[in-house]
Amino acid sequence: MNETPPVSIALEKLGIPHQVFRHVNPVTSLEQAARERGQRPEQVVRSILFRIAEDEFVMVLAAGPAQISWKLLRKLLGKSRISMATEDEVLAVTGYRIGTVGPFGISRQLKVLIEAGVLSEEEISIGSGMRNTAVVLRSADLRRGLEDAKVVSLIE
Repeated sequence: MNETPPVSIALEKLGIPHQVFRHVNPVTSLEQAARERGQRPEQVVRSILFRIAEDEFVMVLAAGPAQISWKLLRKLLGKSRISMATEDEVLAVTGYRIGTVGPFGISRQLKVLIEAGVLSEEEISIGSGMRNTAVVLRSADLRRGLEDAKVVSLIE
């Protein structure tokens, strides 16, 4: 099974250099993913989908184990109530299953927020759209590929 992951296909169309990393064993933790990729946990970028209104979503990219401040996110979005998207919503909105989500090649146009810590790492890895597979790229190339994304500070 050496098919090209959807995130990799999207990056190729954008002309963004990257590498596909395939894990030998199933990934069960952020720390394991980082270790096997030869990275620190802070280099593993999580793509988290939040529901901010009926059928309205925003994706937040966060570095490693960093916890996003819901208070700061609500304030930034001007919303008093937000929630994490359900498993079904994640699949419907992105086309990817939880644990494989990346910010490229998603099913529909989404507002993307990049937590500033993501860009402090030179090399990062993101979800590829496939289980146990990641895409490794430079954070500057991630930023270039997501030119409409807003860089924000969401860690208290």
